[in-house]
Amino acid sequence: MHSKKKKKSWKEMTPGQRVGVVVMGAGQMGLLVAAQRSISKTPAAQIRGNKALWRAASFINFFGPLSYFLFGRRRGTV
Repeated sequence: MHSKKKKKSWKEMTPGQRVGVVVMGAGQMGLLVAAQRSISKTPAAQIRGNKALWRAASFINFFGPLSYFLFGRRRGTV
């Protein structure tokens, strides 16, 4: 038999878990906003690949924005 873990509702979470969810959500939103701003303000020549694809990828949890900041921007071009 499969024993599925039921996701906890907000009311079932401890105060510490609630704080963790809020902090992680705020961190993810901050990364998303920072990536979107950077993509908008950075010239296409300084971005590896297509700006539209990086914009779409930045919506993938933490992975998208972090990938953009680590791999999407060219270094040393001014």
